[in-house]
Order: sequence, then structure tokens, then C-alpha cells
Amino acid sequence: MPELPEVEVVRRGVARWVVGRTVASASFLHPRVTRRHVEGPADAVARTRGLVVADAVRRGKYLWMPLAGPGGDAADAMVVHLGMSGQLLVEAADAPPEKHLRAVWTFEDDREDLRFVDQRTFGGIAVVPLVGTGDGGLGGAGESTDAPWSRMLPAPVAHIARDPLDPAFDDAGFAKRLRERTTGLKRALLDQTLVSGVGNIYADEALWRARLHYARPTRSTTRAQAADLLTGLREVMTAALAAGGTSFDALYVNVNGASGYFDRSLAVYGQVGRPCPRCGALVRRDPFMNRSSFSCPACQPVPRSAHW
Repeated sequence: MPELPEVEVVRRGVARWVVGRTVASASFLHPRVTRRHVEGPADAVARTRGLVVADAVRRGKYLWMPLAGPGGDAADAMVVHLGMSGQLLVEAADAPPEKHLRAVWTFEDDREDLRFVDQRTFGGIAVVPLVGTGDGGLGGAGESTDAPWSRMLPAPVAHIARDPLDPAFDDAGFAKRLRERTTGLKRALLDQTLVSGVGNIYADEALWRARLHYARPTRSTTRAQAADLLTGLREVMTAALAAGGTSFDALYVNVNGASGYFDRSLAVYGQVGRPCPRCGALVRRDPFMNRSSFSCPACQPVPRSAHW
């Protein structure tokens, strides 16, 4: 599933190619694509047509586009969840349809279309109200937007925590909330209400950088270790962004269809049986929440008391 760096790469592409354009039409080509829009696809079309894509905003793995009317204010936003295999692509209007094309937006300037392609149909689109939480998202990694809707969130995103690249992220608050939990470190990192944007790949890589085992109890984590963990998350996500994200197959691409190449720099994730770049011990793989965890047995020793 795409994590923060992959979603941010897509957000930047949408910001470059789509923001500022007026929607001429929207077509939803599969019943599952609008299942999160409870009023149905016809309502989603009606609440999109004729509006300007005012911005491309992200919080963690969530991406949305505020839709502005004639007065310039945005009351609704189009929320896009990429799921396991969703892609937003910018394509010429006469380009042949992709095999798993699920939605198409055309624009009044008759330039490129925006397309949503989703092989596994776990992703989806919803047009939802923006709510004035005073706690908005990011127009870019490390860069807040000053637009009128910058302190608003789509209702389905209101419970999602800030991510480590957000300049308003509360490091001390994160350490406190982490130590209040009774679970393992990796389980906590995957909880989007504690810290957003972290998935399996970057959790493993950040834990390796911080020399912490994924099952270490959160209650025993010191403030210094929590700080090391945040440093690891920021380092690995920043490096992944510079590489265009992590692409293991053709499902993880930017809006122009190009793959990221951070998979070439992974230290432990997916590297079972290979030497740890730091100490040379062979990377191990453990079953974890119907997934896998990768770690170095020497750099990340199993704690005496562990939450599996």
C-alpha cells in the first residue's frame, strides 16, 4: 500500500498538472470507486462539475483536492484513497483507456485528463464537506498552504494524526502518547491516529535506523528513543521522496506513470538473508499482523519483554 512518500509524489504531480483547472465532466466507471460517497456516483458528479481544483493537499496517506466555486471558497473536497493499487494519472484525452480505468475527469481547457486506475478496487473517491477543525493538511511535505481552506479537513480525515514531515508535528506529544500505549513499537507506528503516513516499509526502515526492535514495548521507550525513531522516520521518508518513492511493481507510479527507485536503498525491508548495511548480520524476517517485519538481529535485539 502506498505510504506517505508515494502519496506525496502523487500530490505534487496533481498540484503541477491539475490545480487551477475547471472540471468539465467526471465519469465513474466502476461501482466500487464511489462506495465511500454515500449519496452515490451521480451526486459525486454533480458536486464536481464546473468547480475549480483549488489545491492538492495531503495528510499522511490521504490526498484531497478542495473544489472552489465562483467566489473562490471551497466548501467540498474530492478525497482520493489509493488503497492497495490506486493510481492517479495525467493522460492525453485521446490516450487509450487503461485496463483498470475506474474514473476520468476532463477539464474545460481541453488539456490532459485526470484518470484513476485501480487494479484491485480497494481505493476510492468521495466528495465530502470540508470541516473547520483549525488543523488542516499540507500543500506539500514541510510546506503549509495559506489558502482559505488550509485550516480545514475533509470529514473522513479529521481523525488522522499529523505526519512526521508536518512542521506542526508535536514531537513531545508523540513521545508522551507513545509511552501511554500498551503495545509494540511497530504496531503503534502503524496507528494513523498516533502518527500518519507510516506503513510497513518505512516503519521497518525507521526502526532499523533507530536500532529498535519492532516488538519493543511502547511503555519502555525512552524520550531519547522516541526522538531517534522520529529522526529515522524523517530521514527515510525524505530520502524516499527524493527518489520518487518506493516502487516494487508497476502499481506504484507518479502521475506520469514513472516508478520511484527508493527500493534500491532499503536497508532491511525485503532484504531477508542479505547482510545488514551497518553490521553485516543477515537480515531476518518475522511474521507480523498478516504481513512481515524485517530487522537486523544484531542491531535490533529482541527485548526481554516484547509485544508481538
